[in-house]
Amino acid sequence: MKTFAPLLLATSALATGALAQSIERVEWIASKHPETLGEMARMFSTARVRATYADGSVVESPLSYEMVMTNRSRIGANASPAGTLYDDAMRPIPDPTDPAQTLVSEQPDGSALLNVGGKLYLANQFEYDWLLADGSTARRHKGWAFEHADGSKGNWGANLPATMVLTEMRQDPETGRLTPVAQRPVDFSGVGGLVWACNANTTPWGTFLSSEENYGVDARRIEADRKADPSGRSDDLGGLTHLYHGGRKLASPYWRGVAPEIRVKADGGAEVTKHFAMGRGTFELGQVLADQRTVITAHDGENRHLTMFVADRPGDLSSGTLYAARLEQKSAENGGSFDLKWVRLGHASDDEIRAMVEGGVSFSDIFEVSDEPREGFVEVFAGSSKKPEYLKAKNEKAAAFLETMRYAALKGATTEFNKAEGLAYDPEGKRVFLAITDISKGMEEGKGTGAAGDHIRLPRVKAGAVYALTLADGRTDADGRPIDSALVPVAMSVPRGLMGKDLDTPDAWGNAADIDRIANADNLYWSSAYRTLFIGEDSARMHLNNALWAWQDGMDKPVRLLTAPAGAELTGLRIHENIGGHAYALTNAQHVGDFRLDDKFPRRAELMEVVKALWADRALAPIGYVKGLPAAPAKAE
Repeated sequence: MKTFAPLLLATSALATGALAQSIERVEWIASKHPETLGEMARMFSTARVRATYADGSVVESPLSYEMVMTNRSRIGANASPAGTLYDDAMRPIPDPTDPAQTLVSEQPDGSALLNVGGKLYLANQFEYDWLLADGSTARRHKGWAFEHADGSKGNWGANLPATMVLTEMRQDPETGRLTPVAQRPVDFSGVGGLVWACNANTTPWGTFLSSEENYGVDARRIEADRKADPSGRSDDLGGLTHLYHGGRKLASPYWRGVAPEIRVKADGGAEVTKHFAMGRGTFELGQVLADQRTVITAHDGENRHLTMFVADRPGDLSSGTLYAARLEQKSAENGGSFDLKWVRLGHASDDEIRAMVEGGVSFSDIFEVSDEPREGFVEVFAGSSKKPEYLKAKNEKAAAFLETMRYAALKGATTEFNKAEGLAYDPEGKRVFLAITDISKGMEEGKGTGAAGDHIRLPRVKAGAVYALTLADGRTDADGRPIDSALVPVAMSVPRGLMGKDLDTPDAWGNAADIDRIANADNLYWSSAYRTLFIGEDSARMHLNNALWAWQDGMDKPVRLLTAPAGAELTGLRIHENIGGHAYALTNAQHVGDFRLDDKFPRRAELMEVVKALWADRALAPIGYVKGLPAAPAKAE
């Protein structure tokens, strides 16, 4: 499979270390799907890329994976492994199954290369801790189990602190090879810690825009649990309260699910800000658009919302206006087509919302709530398509920025997205791409938003799709007020070649989706230099080996560039088209070997043994990049 795309570039480029003229077109030549156990157990590629230049010369290069480090690498003076989890005093947290060891995450996620003061840093965040020292699952550790006030069971392991490290890199000027030389963790104690740090992005002004997925932290439930047990041991923030804060203070639910921005300093240190003005949710990614004011944010999970933040000033996310999308469906074919309206939720600054949080605002200060219909209350489905809540806002501003998902539903916005994941921005095409990992649950007919209606009514496609959102100027919100942005998403549909395809019967390895199409797209990145959308998968059940894909307009199918070890998710996708004359496609793999064994596919047990042998019984996770891409004369980073 191959495709060509014209690239209208005006300056010279370096391609695989060789001086070349401007690139006229690129051709992606697909990697075969892994066939042997050894191929299935590692980062695998037989792909190639061919670049044609203005003088007619052609440079073809193989693509391969270069592992820079793992989650357990110790770099420079850093005495702890890269993925170590720390408490609020930056002390490594002991592993409960072996206190002589520390908690180390196997989940590298959002990544980027940052040039600060002439030094090159690799920023990596780690999403959560999967396995403990004895190989057991953290979220099932018996010593962390507790009982909620309603009698249901929980576990601290579901919300342990996450971590982020900055690694100084040395670049070989001839080969482009990156070598880590120094490393330090980032301190999040001033912003309530970091939990579920998923994908990430860089801003046009050079900072690292992180994310925080607000899984399992319902402020309503936590308030009820703490009335029954004021120690904080019997609620979903117990892991933060007692492992991160050491029991010295109760972790607040309203520090969770707020987007952090990290500014790297010349000495390799970092300043961290959480942007309350952007609202609270299960942030997968924030995509800052060309005006440096408009930010589109996707929220992972069931029955979630899509938000847009318009900052008051370019390059400053500390204050602005927050909106939530309301979808109007036009068709259910090929993933559906929709018009987008925007519901204004409010205007705020970080400082005024943070003051509420530090003042101890609680869920009951923000909403009156009922589990049954009551006069004056609005029915909403937010976070679940199964059980509604009935809400009445007591504090509109706190509701908009601290209970954004619930308030969006109350105001009539759509809260039916299921696993809205990565975003990517094509400035020339005036569009934003959005990955929907799994078209099901709230996106199916009859699983609606509540009183606002059933906005998304689609047939189930478990393999999901990637949508394109068209951007336009001169738009008003749902109440007719002008939106102060020229980059407002107004329509949404699936481009040709970006629908997944479920199989009626799984294949011999248990793949439940077509292996030559996307399944459960997650990470996205658009490269203007290559006119290519890159797609990284997160598929636990649809694809045994998740793939990194390249797609260009007009393609019937994307091109497979790389596959991850069986059961691993591909994360941290970021394309750097020109750093010192070399190009890099950053991608990591997390939870290697996390696939289900099934008696119908007996060789999967053999595969697990190979995976365990290569990846230290699944405790290792690769952090690195795909090499071999042509360096483009895009703006150097």
